[in-house]
Amino acid sequence: MRALIFLGCTVPVRNLNYELSARKVAEALGVEIQDMPDLGCCGYPLKSSDQDKALVIAARALAQAHKTGLPLVALCSACAGTLAEAEHQLAHNPELRDKINRELEPLGLEYQPGVKVRHFVRFLLEEVGLEAIRAKIVRKLEGFRFAPHYGCHYLKPSEITGGFDDPEDPQTLTRLIEVTGAESLNYASIKECCGGGVLGADEDLASLMAGKKLAELNEAGVDGLALICPFCNVMYEGQQKAIGKKLDIKLKVPVVYVTQLLGLALGMSPDEVGLKLNRVKPKKLLAAFKD
Repeated sequence: MRALIFLGCTVPVRNLNYELSARKVAEALGVEIQDMPDLGCCGYPLKSSDQDKALVIAARALAQAHKTGLPLVALCSACAGTLAEAEHQLAHNPELRDKINRELEPLGLEYQPGVKVRHFVRFLLEEVGLEAIRAKIVRKLEGFRFAPHYGCHYLKPSEITGGFDDPEDPQTLTRLIEVTGAESLNYASIKECCGGGVLGADEDLASLMAGKKLAELNEAGVDGLALICPFCNVMYEGQQKAIGKKLDIKLKVPVVYVTQLLGLALGMSPDEVGLKLNRVKPKKLLAAFKD
């Protein structure tokens, strides 16, 4: 089983623990990961200011992926959503496709429909399967409780995701957490946005959005907030200290990636899944699974 990985801009720079754990989990589950031949941006940061240029950037990645014949998987929810939306737009609009291909021609590229774009976690669930993952679990994370965060782009818009999960009652991350043996917390703000999309325009608003969830989970005393997106990590982990100061709350919510939890349950050490690279240390996990 093979897949082409799209790392995007944020993961290689700020989230090496995510990339490391994802590659290790893929290997353990029999998925051969191939890197993009010429990695670029997905176009998401430009969508709000210049949709045409954003679409060209996305189409460039899709054209590269098409040449390999492999499904495209992204670690970032925004990348997965942006690329999947671009694939949908271009595949169903020949006039737009011709326009974008004229922009790609100087690069020696041509967009052609047919690239299957999915988030890495969705790929694991659909291609490996929950029961196959369960069969490979060698160490249960019993006694731990994690809060899943779905974010905005993993399940929306539903016409693009094709009903993979219910955006109003999401369950897939809960199932992945539970397959490790840990408890998955169902909490009031489970469907709320992290605020990362507005961070550049209104930091106070972004902080309030992320702070609402962090305060709730801080009070609940969870062992970690479980993510699948580096943008969400920027808010919940990277900005956690600043948010605590703004809201005058002492926040200590460990932030982990679902892939890190899967890696531990598959028998990997904390170092192998990059837990020591986490900014807000999951001390309970580190103590329980010493190298």
